[in-house]
Amino acid sequence: MITKRAKLLIKGIVQGVGFRPFIYNLANTYNLNGWVLNSTEGVDIDIEGNDEDVKEFIESIRKKAPPLAVIDSIDISYLSPANYKNFIIKSSKEDSNKYMKIAPDISICNDCLTELFNPNDRRYRYPFINCTNCGPRFTIIEGIPYDRKKTTMKSFEMCQLCQNEYDDPSNRRFHAQPNACPNCGPHVSLEDMEGKIECDDPIKKTIELIDQGKIIAIKGLGGFHLACDAENDDAVELLRKRKRRSLKPFAIMCKDIEKVKLICIVNEDEEKLLQSIQKPIVLLKKRSETSISDLVAPNNNYLGVMLPYTPLHYLLLENQFLALVMTSANMSEEPIVIGNDEAKERLKDLADYFLFHNRDIRMRCDDSVARIYDGHTTIIRRSRGYAPYPVDLCFNMKEILACGAELKNTFCITKDNHAFISHHIGDLQNLSAYNYYLDSIEHYKMLFRINPQILAYDLHPDYLSTKYALSQEGKKLVGVQHHHAHIASCMAENGLNEKVIGVAMDGTGYGIDGNIWGCEFLLADYVGFQRCAHLKYLSMPGGDMAVKEPYRMALSYLYDAFDGEMDKIDTPFIKRIGDKKIAFIKKMIERNINAPLTSSCGRLFDAVSSLIGIQDVITYEAQSAIELEMIAEPNVFSRYNYEIIDEGTLIIDVKEMFREIISDLKYGLPKGVISAKFHNTLIDFMITICERIREKSEGINKVAISGGVFQNKYLLENTVKLMKHKGFTIYFHKRIPTNDGGISLGQSVIANAQLIENN
Repeated sequence: MITKRAKLLIKGIVQGVGFRPFIYNLANTYNLNGWVLNSTEGVDIDIEGNDEDVKEFIESIRKKAPPLAVIDSIDISYLSPANYKNFIIKSSKEDSNKYMKIAPDISICNDCLTELFNPNDRRYRYPFINCTNCGPRFTIIEGIPYDRKKTTMKSFEMCQLCQNEYDDPSNRRFHAQPNACPNCGPHVSLEDMEGKIECDDPIKKTIELIDQGKIIAIKGLGGFHLACDAENDDAVELLRKRKRRSLKPFAIMCKDIEKVKLICIVNEDEEKLLQSIQKPIVLLKKRSETSISDLVAPNNNYLGVMLPYTPLHYLLLENQFLALVMTSANMSEEPIVIGNDEAKERLKDLADYFLFHNRDIRMRCDDSVARIYDGHTTIIRRSRGYAPYPVDLCFNMKEILACGAELKNTFCITKDNHAFISHHIGDLQNLSAYNYYLDSIEHYKMLFRINPQILAYDLHPDYLSTKYALSQEGKKLVGVQHHHAHIASCMAENGLNEKVIGVAMDGTGYGIDGNIWGCEFLLADYVGFQRCAHLKYLSMPGGDMAVKEPYRMALSYLYDAFDGEMDKIDTPFIKRIGDKKIAFIKKMIERNINAPLTSSCGRLFDAVSSLIGIQDVITYEAQSAIELEMIAEPNVFSRYNYEIIDEGTLIIDVKEMFREIISDLKYGLPKGVISAKFHNTLIDFMITICERIREKSEGINKVAISGGVFQNKYLLENTVKLMKHKGFTIYFHKRIPTNDGGISLGQSVIANAQLIENN
């Protein structure tokens, strides 16, 4: 018998997913001796035994790995035999200079779910049941390596039965760091503002209260939800009033896929996504008739639906409800609440009762949001279940911190070929959000042992993320234009490393000329870009007020289309807005008073939405664009006219479109048809401009599209289809948000490329 000894380093998501017990049992299967341990690089294995057994052991690692494991690489070296006598799991080792990948939080597995509802199991109806294949990870980790003493479970000492499971290599809970049971683990409690409510079963009592129309703050994996009965109009309306969220859609949670299908139309790919281990909120087409309150998602054809992902959720939804509203527990624009005391302070005006537990949450983490497009999962908000797992790039990176944008903020830390894009931070528009941002950056730097000396940031001088970057002394700073970052993000996600035609469409981005960009056609690579075309600049009367009051942009476009003679336009819009407001806006435009110039596609959507009577004033971001998309009629193929003016840079002038919309309104054309014609016009000028750029650029044929406007399914589907028909190869986002949640990735790869180029 030939004895062979192999040393293995396995990198990827291989900690906190049952990998060491898997290796232990696999080694015993092949009668091999040695050891396995968690290190800061991944999992180290030292194995020796029969030559053939060692070979088969190594081959089996990838084939039989635990379900949550993601193996990126296996480095193998062969050494002289050490004459090991058995196989053991060693204590984790630390190295302050190394880093590893951290597993995201994962929904409860089928084995734990079976035990949860088994009356003979000692964890029957225990809301914190977990194992190596499921449960909390990212939200409870305080340090690395991933061991119990470095999680928020450190204060719960395991009972003997749990310890026996933890120590037993053949057990599913072998080295499961959050392992617990009713005798030794966390517990739930029900309280109101006066204190604890005495009851035998806090979960059963919570169900009763929700059934009575109450609003409950429920502590979950990454923060609190505000929950109420999704079929109860009064409860949903009360939640909207308390949260000051009059129209923005709420997410709902259903017990199982059968319940979801009573509410929404669900295809095979959507069903798989709903039931995936990530359990994101999935955007689904509403059924025409459903008992879910219309107030859950007003003026919207879609519902954001998720399935339960914790044992507590399953217990709450066991028998009683078709669906619960489960919306992030916060006031608008503030971070999600995570602490019990914090909840009582910040949610006292929102919730009637609080369903607490006593397992601390180290890192806030909102629910992820996704949809299916053309068989692909496209991420809209990348957070729970996905973060902090990195995006792997097709090139190596310097150690960079990309600070992200202002809205839908994420940041990104890079090393080697990994981009560690943060979970969803949110809108950086107040002190609490900014402090959350700072804490998250420091947490990621600690977890991944990266201390970047290079910072990339948005050019907008008023963004808090920009101010943060500029405040960091002694760092190398790289400013990145917003729309260039959008295109670079799409390129990096799709493995492109060449010049492309980039189409970036969104609401706001600071341009290199100081104006507000947002409908941009770029010839771009990672190093730089050429602005080839854009929407004609128009005044944005009132600056940021024009975002909240879309009628201002409608008046600006009408001023341009009718040479300032808006009072002569015969349309209900003019009568609705009134002479006083029109005169005020006209004066702002003519005297250039607080009326910055913009080429924003988002503001174009606002203008059309207000003009045809959808929304003159909005209550949440992109409301006008969303509601305009919702009414678009299918099977409309006509469009409006526009002009492309060649001034060296191509300028898209849509004044003729607005004249034709006024005419359509005058003749009573349905709003849905006008919306479809408007969308078709955008698609048409996108394709026309790209064809012109392709011709001038000697045949560059790859098009990368990015920006929040491409969350519009009508626009995305038809743009992709018609671009392909015109011979373009088109790339769009799937794993990374097309909105500003993807900006940080683009910032990082641009900074990296520019620094390499300049050196």
